[in-house]
Formats: sequence, structure tokens, C-alpha cells
Amino acid sequence: MGLELEPLFQAWSYFRRRKFRQCSELCSQLLERPPGEQAAWSLKTRALTEMVYVDEIDMDEEGIAEIMLDENAIAQVARPGTSLKLPGTSQGGGPSPAVRPVTQSGRPITGFVRPSTQSGRPSTMEQAIKTPRTALTARPITSASGRFIRLGTALFEYIFHHENDVKNALDLAALATEHAQFKDWWWKVQIGKCYYRLGLYREAEKQFRSSLKQQDMVDTILYLAKVYVRLDQPVTALNIFKQGLERFPGEVTLICGIARIYEEMNNISTAAEYYKDVLKQDNTHVEAIACIGSNHFYSDQPEMALRFYRRLLQMGVYNCQLFNNLGLCCFYAQQYDMTLSSFERALFLAENEEETADVWYNLGHVAVGIGDLNLAYQCFKLTLVNNNDYAEAYNNLAVLEMRKGHIEQARALLQTASSLAPHMYEPHFNFAILSEKVGDLQRSYTAARKSEEAFPGHVDTQQLIKQLKQHFAML
Repeated sequence: MGLELEPLFQAWSYFRRRKFRQCSELCSQLLERPPGEQAAWSLKTRALTEMVYVDEIDMDEEGIAEIMLDENAIAQVARPGTSLKLPGTSQGGGPSPAVRPVTQSGRPITGFVRPSTQSGRPSTMEQAIKTPRTALTARPITSASGRFIRLGTALFEYIFHHENDVKNALDLAALATEHAQFKDWWWKVQIGKCYYRLGLYREAEKQFRSSLKQQDMVDTILYLAKVYVRLDQPVTALNIFKQGLERFPGEVTLICGIARIYEEMNNISTAAEYYKDVLKQDNTHVEAIACIGSNHFYSDQPEMALRFYRRLLQMGVYNCQLFNNLGLCCFYAQQYDMTLSSFERALFLAENEEETADVWYNLGHVAVGIGDLNLAYQCFKLTLVNNNDYAEAYNNLAVLEMRKGHIEQARALLQTASSLAPHMYEPHFNFAILSEKVGDLQRSYTAARKSEEAFPGHVDTQQLIKQLKQHFAML
């Protein structure tokens, strides 16, 4: 006869093994028996919270309302190197947009997908509506870092995360703080989180600072820095992180936060140095390894990038994106025996059509590299079959159509690419070249100016504009 666990201990065992649904159901059964146990009630709220828990420190995706109705702008024309909305103002020696693709806000594509890194901040409502929004972000589902000692803390987490009722959560936290005579740092952090969620960033800042005076905590420093990032004060956020490092030397999350901000400000070389500091403290940090690998790849060092991506593979990271990157690195490092097998594995592991489209797009580049333009054409077509909004594939198909002499098809493809991705300079430049060849100088000049606006340092665009101005002067 086997030993049967007492039901409450059984529920706690389910919770510890992250079987939250079974834990919640067992707690419900316990609460139906008179009298309902307070411990079971608390455990059920925790289980329901964990089922939908999202780490507030990393979760920072802005919706259209936050982006377009932002009233927290400090300065319309920020000084160079002090704003995340004007990332081109601070160049740190990283690869140019000619080598490394950028988001629509002008920031380089990062090596690790995080909330709001790929889309950036759209400058118009039209771009904001077109910005792809997906639930497949890097939101880590981790265990909560707060205290769950008293019933009140579990209740707050339940209201805040499970019910998403920020107003009532704020009322509860305010009453609890008052009851603690404003001496409990944890409740001040929760009030700050509520204010942040409500968009009251200055009030959130006051609460986080007050909490830090009572108790130094890494989480609170991260929340405070997050407030300054949202207020577009990256320099202040960097100072907060550096002050935190003085009190918590070698803390990986603080060093990583500094690296992220430098990366968003286009200061790629400094960001890479901080990511290396992260690896000195934690040599299994996936984000740091991926970002350094990506930086080496775009710095024309595919062999170095390959070492970092292989390290991720050894650590057990096994997904489509990693094999996609391995395939590209192998191709550019001239290790052709591994290239196609890596892409085959990436296609096998692809979980959605967007990932499949990325693999076929990179295979198209491999086909161009080996001179098989028919294969490249088919790969880019397959890219569009899987993702009809893939601007880069439209652009490359247009170039192949131009080589075949199909001017109208190329023109239509380039117009589609430039409308889908106005932040890319390539479709504008190619359209300018095409229009100039067929004698449509006005359209060529308009497209060339758009290309210059997207990438001011592009020499070929500047030469084309100069040439067109000479034509206009002769008329």
C-alpha cells in the first residue's frame, strides 16, 4: 500500500514542479471543504499568477497608443548621444547600414530578439499600424522574484498579473504601504510597477528611488533604469546602472542592461565590450554570446561568429534561428560542407512561416554567392510564399528581374519593398538607378533623396544625386 501525501503538501509539490494547473485544481478542492484553509487560498493565487507571469523587468513592448500619444518627450531636438529616438546621433564604430540591417527606427538589428528591439519606435501613425506585433518575443517566463510570505503579497501578484487589474492592485499596495508606515520597500516597488503600467513614469521614479533608500535591490535598480529608458533618458539610465554596479560588483543583469542601452544608441563597439564583461561573470549567458557572435559576423569575421554560435549549440540551444545563423557563418567562412545541412536543420526546426521565410531568404543569398541565379530566384519566391511582407526579398527579386531586363516587374517589386520598409535605403536606391536608366529623372531624384535620408553616408547615392543635379542644371 503506497503512502498518500496530505492534499496541501501534494498541491505544494505540484507548484514546485511547475504543474500549476494541477496545483490550482487541488487547491480548489481543498477550499470547498469547510473551513477553507488560508494556505490553500494563498497557494492557489500563486499558481494562477505563475500561469500568466511575465517578468516585468524585461517586458517592455510599447503599443500604438504609448508610441503615438507619448506626452513624456523631454526635448524635441535632443543633443547627440543622449536620445534613443535618434539612434543615429551616436556612432560607436559599428558596421554601417550597408553591412548590418537596421530597424525602421534606424537601430541595427540585434543579435538577440528582445521586446521592442526589432520594431523600434515608428515615427508616424501609418508606420505604427504597419509595425508587426507578435506574441513570439523574448519574454522570459521565470519564477517571481518578490516575497510571497504574507497573504497580501500573493493577493497583489494575483490581481496585478492574473487579473491585470492595475488600479485595484495600486489601491491594495497603497493601503499596505500605509499599514507598514511607509517603511516597507517591497510595497513601494509594487506601487512603482503600477504607476509604470499606468504611464505615470515620474511617480514610478519617486517610488523606486524611495524604495532604494530603504533597501538596495538589483530588481529595483532595473525598474528605475527602465523608467528612464521610457522617458528617453539613456544617459541617466546608464548612470543608474553604474551606481548599481558600485553596490553590486559583477552583477550580470546590470552589465547586460548597460550593453543593451549602448546597443540601442548604435554604440556597437562599447556594447560588445560590456557583453564581454558579462561573459567574464557568466560564460553561459545566451544573450551576450548571441550579440557578440552577431557583431563579429557583421564585422566581416564569420569564423569568430561561428565559434560563438557553436558555443550556443554546445549549451543546448537548439532552434531554427541558431541553425540559420550557423548556415550563414559556414557559407561566409567557406565551410561549404556544413552550410546546406545547417539550413536543412533550420527548415526542419522552423515553428512558423516567418522563420521559414528567413531560412529561404538566406538560402537565396547563398545561391547568389555561388552564381546560381535561377535557384536564388526560386528561394526569394519561396520567401514571399511564407511571408508576403518580406521587403528584402522583394528588393532582391527586383534586382534579378532587372538583370533579366524585366523593367516593369522590377519597378513594381521595388515600389512594394519601399512601401513595406521605408527605413531601408536599398529599394529607394535601386528604384533611383532604374528610373535614371529609363530616363525618368524626376522619380530617380525623389527616390535618391529618400535613400540619402535612410542612409546619409551612402557614397553611390550621393554620386547619383550629384549626377542628377548636373542633368537638371543643363535643362
